[in-house]
Amino acid sequence: MNLARAIHFDDSDTRVFHNPARTGEWCISGGFEFSNWSQGDLAGKAKQAFSNGWMGVETFGRVSFVAVTQIQPVEREGIIVALAQHFVDIYGAPSVEAARGVAEREVDQMIELCDDQTANTLLTVARELTDAGVRESYRVIEPQDAGLEQFAIHGSLDDEPHQH
Repeated sequence: MNLARAIHFDDSDTRVFHNPARTGEWCISGGFEFSNWSQGDLAGKAKQAFSNGWMGVETFGRVSFVAVTQIQPVEREGIIVALAQHFVDIYGAPSVEAARGVAEREVDQMIELCDDQTANTLLTVARELTDAGVRESYRVIEPQDAGLEQFAIHGSLDDEPHQH
């Protein structure tokens, strides 16, 4: 079972997103955040989050690139619970139990997207607002094309970054 973790190649996410995701945190699409948005909401850093941001499930911040990696069932469970709590805290879901099904579907959709990918494959997301709602598309960058060992910054953005 695969999911994706936030990865940073430079500090640009700290400049383009109001709340950047932490390097290494598990990520999902998070397109649900934009379900009630209109063209008027699409400006500045909010537009960048809408257009190209994956959602981290610890900070609920955004990141431009994610890398596919294996996830254990216990980690999946923790993500579902955290996301369900986020739905209670931010979106007014009546309880974690009531929000669990939606959280599970969000996580499992991302697992489905990642399961066919090789470890360390990079993914990007692109969203557009259409008459039918938010449309998402994904770009896959194979590990041999990405050169991760040359460019990836490991650790948190708060630490002194070092390159591998």
